Amino acid sequence: MASPLARPFPALPRVAGCRIGVAHAGYRNWQRNDVTFLAFDEGTTVAGLLTRSKCPSPEVEWCREVLGAGRARGLVVNAGNSNAFTGAAGRAASAAQVAEAARLLGCAPREVLVASTGVIGVPLPVARAIAGVRAAHARLGEADWRQATEAIGTTDTFPKAAAREAMLGEARATFVGFIKGSGMIAPDLELAGATMLGFIVTDAAVAPGFLAHALERASEQTFACITVDGDTSTSDTVLAFATGALGNPPIDGWASPGADAFAFALLDLCRELALLVVRDGEGAQKLIEIRVSGAVSDASARRVGLAIANSPLVKTAIAGGDANWGRVVMAVGKAGEPAERDRLSIRFGGVEVARDGGVVPGYDEAPVAAHLAGEEIEIAVDLGLGEGRATVWTCDLTHGYIAINADYRS
Repeated sequence: MASPLARPFPALPRVAGCRIGVAHAGYRNWQRNDVTFLAFDEGTTVAGLLTRSKCPSPEVEWCREVLGAGRARGLVVNAGNSNAFTGAAGRAASAAQVAEAARLLGCAPREVLVASTGVIGVPLPVARAIAGVRAAHARLGEADWRQATEAIGTTDTFPKAAAREAMLGEARATFVGFIKGSGMIAPDLELAGATMLGFIVTDAAVAPGFLAHALERASEQTFACITVDGDTSTSDTVLAFATGALGNPPIDGWASPGADAFAFALLDLCRELALLVVRDGEGAQKLIEIRVSGAVSDASARRVGLAIANSPLVKTAIAGGDANWGRVVMAVGKAGEPAERDRLSIRFGGVEVARDGGVVPGYDEAPVAAHLAGEEIEIAVDLGLGEGRATVWTCDLTHGYIAINADYRS
């Protein structure tokens, strides 16, 4: 059953220079496609953000090794088996898959990116992986974005994708992004050199260095600002591909024509993708936006926001419609960031509930309770210390989260 916060799958345009194929490898007992293969024209550039987990999958390690070159011809994504914590067997299986994809594309293995999501601790079955790559390659050009998005899902309850456009001088660039994620969501990503996997494709011509910089900036305000359960995956990956098929003069710095428009479109796309992940949080019934202001810096504000967003006590209070602002105070206090009790103010849905170290005189909980009965919740915290601000997003914590994760491997 789809999350009550789900959004309809949008109509998405084709991106020139990219072909899509999907196939069924059978990594789990699913009667659906679980392999996605994207093939890119020669000259495609790539940038990526990868998990900081100290127990990364072989796929993450491979991407970290090859992303520095900034060139890509193919992407293979597996769902149902993360291939993480699988030792030499997992590394060999991932390498075999890369080699086969490169052979089929007629390119160097280092031009093939890979990602996997699913159960940890089970080596990727080599025979199934190779068969899946071959089957998906044979169908390149037959699949659409929805099929690609559905094939990368695990506990996702609805497919998540979005599109944007940007005018780069006289040329109109197209962006399409698709993403999976529902649980094990607290992305801790670094600029490269249930899991969140996100892939963005544009037809713009962009130098890999600028693409990496724009993606990193976008992530700081989007993927780095979401959490479902506070758990960082072994496999979190975001990759952006620029095919160059648009034919615009390549964007290689902020002085290039269209650079600002490109970066804004990328940021806007990443924000929508990030929010779609939160909307599909395992067992989620409510989307929670937490705005922190008055911090000593933007980074400090984000850390305070995430402390609130990751608090089980806050999340369960919201699930129960309980205007327990004391739990927000608790989360601010434990964040480890500069804060002063008597300067703190808190609002729920625009209604001030606490300030100057105590409850607001004459506080009426009725309008706050009415706000908490809705599906989209707003919490605002002003620390009263500086100009730093940030917005983070999370969801409530319900019995559904327990049920989904207790039964995940069965």
